[in-house]
Amino acid sequence: MWLKLFFLLLYFLVLFVLARFFEAVVWYETGLFATQLVDPVTLSFNKLKTILECRGLGYSGLAEKRDVRELVEKSGDLMQGELYSAIKNEKEQAESQSESSTTFSGEMHFYELVEDTKDGIWLVQVIAQDRDALLSKANWGKMVQKVSQFGIRTGTFNCSSDSRYCRKRGWMKSTLIMSVPQTYASKGKVMLKEYNGRRIETEHIFKWMTAHVASRIKTIRMSQQLVEEWHPSEKHPVKMFLFAKLAQPPAFFSALSVKFTGRIEFIFVDVQSWDNITSLEEMGVQQLPSYILKMPEGIYRYGNSIGEFISLQAMDTFLRSVQPEVNDLFVLSLVMVNLMAWLDLFITQGATIKRFVVLISTLGTYNSLLIISWLPILGFLQLPYLEGFYDYSLKLLRYADTTTIASWVRTDWTFYSSHPALFLSTYLAHGLLIDYFEKKRRCNNEEENPNNLEWLSSLWDWYTSYLVHPITSFHNFPNESDWDDDPNFLLERLAFPDLWLHPLIPIDYINNLPTWRFKCTHVCGPNSEENSGRDLDSNIQDTTGGQTQGLNSEHEEHGCGKERDCAADLCCHSENGGDVPCMKREAQEQQADWSQWPSDMIHCTECVVCLENFETDCIVMGLPCAHVFHQQCIVVWLAGGQHCCPVCRGPSYKRKPVRSSGLDLLEQQE
Repeated sequence: MWLKLFFLLLYFLVLFVLARFFEAVVWYETGLFATQLVDPVTLSFNKLKTILECRGLGYSGLAEKRDVRELVEKSGDLMQGELYSAIKNEKEQAESQSESSTTFSGEMHFYELVEDTKDGIWLVQVIAQDRDALLSKANWGKMVQKVSQFGIRTGTFNCSSDSRYCRKRGWMKSTLIMSVPQTYASKGKVMLKEYNGRRIETEHIFKWMTAHVASRIKTIRMSQQLVEEWHPSEKHPVKMFLFAKLAQPPAFFSALSVKFTGRIEFIFVDVQSWDNITSLEEMGVQQLPSYILKMPEGIYRYGNSIGEFISLQAMDTFLRSVQPEVNDLFVLSLVMVNLMAWLDLFITQGATIKRFVVLISTLGTYNSLLIISWLPILGFLQLPYLEGFYDYSLKLLRYADTTTIASWVRTDWTFYSSHPALFLSTYLAHGLLIDYFEKKRRCNNEEENPNNLEWLSSLWDWYTSYLVHPITSFHNFPNESDWDDDPNFLLERLAFPDLWLHPLIPIDYINNLPTWRFKCTHVCGPNSEENSGRDLDSNIQDTTGGQTQGLNSEHEEHGCGKERDCAADLCCHSENGGDVPCMKREAQEQQADWSQWPSDMIHCTECVVCLENFETDCIVMGLPCAHVFHQQCIVVWLAGGQHCCPVCRGPSYKRKPVRSSGLDLLEQQE
């Protein structure tokens, strides 16, 4: 995860350098920067109208270029970047088709989207039953394109789909309905305004809309009112002031007041009739028009830093960074987490299917952890005791977002969000470079990457072994109490539907099962007593669960000594170095050295798993039920998920009470 975070930060650094490179190229070709001011006198009439369209100022009554130019100057300074964006948006709107508009199916659909929306503006064309629409299809398409750039959503309600609701509302003729939040609260009521004008031109309808939206903004025309509003208040600690000589604020400023309802208070100060503006200079307003952000920490003059244009998108990005809501932070964290997760596609080496499987797993894991992490954060933010912490965090955020570095970051964010193809291509190139260096590093380490079929085969083997093999989670041998009576153990098993294929019994108990060596007490040839004594002295007993150390060699399957076992008979060593057969296997039970066995184990000479007799020096293992087997045979049996005795089916993970003697056990079973 830290490696992917490092690569992501490196990618953001590359984007920052690339944006500066593009700025240098533009400056080299044109000799202009995006932050340079543009003199409206040098612009054509069409470009001036394009600027007014993007700012949301009506110009229907202005026929001369001088009047249009003065209106542009009164609404704010024009920068080269804003002019470029306005012309680019106009071309895109001319080439593209009509913006999407919602078609309402009935009363509930209309109520859910329009009347229940507290932070948005809607323009709905109501078509009365058996009547024509107020606006033609072409004019309605122009209207949709005009208002959509200010975040105003549009829709069409045909009364033929729900005539009862139209009669209830009094919509007996085709008209236009606009919904605007009525109060300044984040969950206020919504008022519906009906267009009663006689002229149905696009400019007049837009002027009617902007007038109603502007009525939500608090307008100040007297200096005494400004002094009262200038002081900070607990209800609205952050305020956005517009000082201008306009009849009403621009449409983008009014639309932002609806977006930031409950977070930022928007105030329009009309200074057309002010004779003395010394009070403005005392407050820090040095020029007109001015966009001033009033915060508890001080004032911030919007438009003096890079990327701060007089447009809806630029100011919306600025205000969201200064006064974000929880949803903004969640979306930002979601984007960051998913960018980190997609880097796994390039970091993972090997088969293509393996890359995508790892990617899907990483995406699911990261997004699940993100949602789980945000749930307690949302709960903590609702506690009244954390209001001070929340205010302090916002204060630190405002300090950071009003710096020059933050303005560069916002500019790059706006640039790359408006050019998604460039963002995706640079991300892909960055990922391919990571993939190249990872391949080089792994080739130096001589790691072999399987192909798709080999990796799928290994994945299937891992999956089947995961289902069959148990989960090891305990390190201590279970106590003498029965695990089946433990309610926690039962609940743990019931949590899995595959109780037989996926047992939850730990296999650590296998290391604690008693093991020892099988010995014989018979004697062969001369000096048999000495050989027998020598054999007894060299026996190594291990009844505590550990494996015996110091063996020279073991049998291929059961760990038997090669010097002492034969294929058919038990052998002894004579003094001259030859092997002398001692006795047949049928007599082995009577000659076994039972003194080496634990007292609670049943005496036997054959392993029921492999159906072979015990050879001398073979390592055997006993289960709690007192049955004995070859160590390797029973370990393979138990590790395969069969946690029971092959003979009596008794549980192999539970201790049994200590028995008095192995002979008694044998007699009880007989």
